[in-house]
Amino acid sequence: MEKKKKKIWIIGGLVLCLVAVIGITFAFFSTGGTQDTANTFTSGCLNIELTDASSSIKLTNTYPISDVEGVDSTSYDFTIRNTCDTSTNYSINLESLNQVSNSLNADYIKVSLSSDTFDNVISKLSTNTKATPELDGAYEAYTLYTGNLGANETKTYHLKLWIDYNATVEQAANKTYSSKINVIANPETSVVDTLEATFTLDDKTLTSSLSNNVTSATYCTTTTNICEPTTTVAITNNSYTVELEENKNNQMVCTKLNGTSKVICSNGLEIKLLGGEYILASENAPTNSTTDWTNNGTGITYYYVGDTNEVNNWVSFAGFYWRIIRINGDGSIRMIYQGVADSPTPDDGNISGEETQIGTSAFNDEYENNMYVGFKYGSDSSDYATTHANINNSTILGADDSNNTTTLNGWYRVNLLEYAEYIDGNAGFCGDRRVSSGTGTATSATNYQPYTRISNSSPSLTCQTEDIYTTSGSSTGNKALTQPIGLISADEAMFAGIPWSGSNQNNYLYTGQHYWTMSPCSCPNANVFIVTSDGSLIYSGVNWTGSGVRPVINIRADVELTGTGSQNDPFVVVGAN
Repeated sequence: MEKKKKKIWIIGGLVLCLVAVIGITFAFFSTGGTQDTANTFTSGCLNIELTDASSSIKLTNTYPISDVEGVDSTSYDFTIRNTCDTSTNYSINLESLNQVSNSLNADYIKVSLSSDTFDNVISKLSTNTKATPELDGAYEAYTLYTGNLGANETKTYHLKLWIDYNATVEQAANKTYSSKINVIANPETSVVDTLEATFTLDDKTLTSSLSNNVTSATYCTTTTNICEPTTTVAITNNSYTVELEENKNNQMVCTKLNGTSKVICSNGLEIKLLGGEYILASENAPTNSTTDWTNNGTGITYYYVGDTNEVNNWVSFAGFYWRIIRINGDGSIRMIYQGVADSPTPDDGNISGEETQIGTSAFNDEYENNMYVGFKYGSDSSDYATTHANINNSTILGADDSNNTTTLNGWYRVNLLEYAEYIDGNAGFCGDRRVSSGTGTATSATNYQPYTRISNSSPSLTCQTEDIYTTSGSSTGNKALTQPIGLISADEAMFAGIPWSGSNQNNYLYTGQHYWTMSPCSCPNANVFIVTSDGSLIYSGVNWTGSGVRPVINIRADVELTGTGSQNDPFVVVGAN
């Protein structure tokens, strides 16, 4: 004798109507049925609930959308509860209703079903197993899932429908589609393909937790539509881990288990891009690159070049405006002072003039010795190491405990100390004192390597450890600074577009003022490079008091940023303004 089926269906169902919009663009208009109250339907031992929190599928897009968008759309939620003392098999069917001449074909409908134990199983509706329609007015039915519900067990499902991204106007416009979920409990139901996977993301580490009977898995990553998983991964303790490399938001990771056809996908995993990665992924990212001294000399730095009105490298941080010089090889952000942030966005006063510097200063008060080319320096000696030992602070650096805001240390203590958690102490600042001729000692005639590079228009961002100025708690550099603050190097200025001969008054580093770099040039009269008021690189005696001070700092690689970097929408360090 045939065992009687126990059939449950949700009244109200799912309604999807699409009407063409007149116009030159490809668009759809959608309307949906609604369910205002929670319903509970019971038959025998199986009970199904429709929660009013998500009572119907609501298509927020009026046109075909990608699968990544589809799995992030609002779901239609329902809960199945077995109220009996024995387990039962069941199937979840989606039944198409009320066929008319313009009914939307199942080939153009995407469906996703997920639960508390597995993520989105995505498919075209038409690729699911066909079932016998059970409901009045149903013309076709597809089985989305089969399972077994234990005694007194509860399981919640989330169903999402959307129009296939690849559907054309002819295929999907001016169409209508209605359906209902039909949950059928039947001991004779064959439970198939019960493999399950859920995804979690920690920074860029994706972990997929699998059901116990999974022996092999493949995966793929997409930012648009479902992809074909082909990359094999090793399974350990019923899970596998993948390091996501692409710096893209809203990635969807799809997996196949044990070689079956079912594809299970993440719910649009979003990687939060931080620090330099956020900027490098933006439309205003710097594109020029070279090797720099950060990351133990193996880092690739990306630097900005060009016109002040075209380079979108503005930053708002700690109540000041800055311009990004480059994204360091370790991911930190190197930027130069541009003025007080006294308005929502920078104005012309922040582009040139005295407001772009914290004051003027000598680099060092004394000049008749090689030691005075140093940001920090040693003592008068015939020995190079003694001459250039990092013992004494330069005049422009100032005393470690000073609150004099015309020196770098004092300005940092007064203005940036409370924002220290956002500032990087490892990237450092290069005051390259390697010699190209002479001994670099006492008053001997010496040319330093920055002079050779700049005069030949061949800048470099390499630096010896003794001349990479970092703080005492740093893991790199000379660890000679108390505060993580410095100056731009002549090489960085040249990479940005400031020339050795001629001038460039359109460059973003041009301010109409003279200001110091920290790159030595020559001795016996100690000279250090400056950026001039006409936008060129020359050298000046270190005792000149008429050159400006523009602080340079490095922002940590893990800060959160918003904005686009334009003058009207600067990058903003979240929590630090």
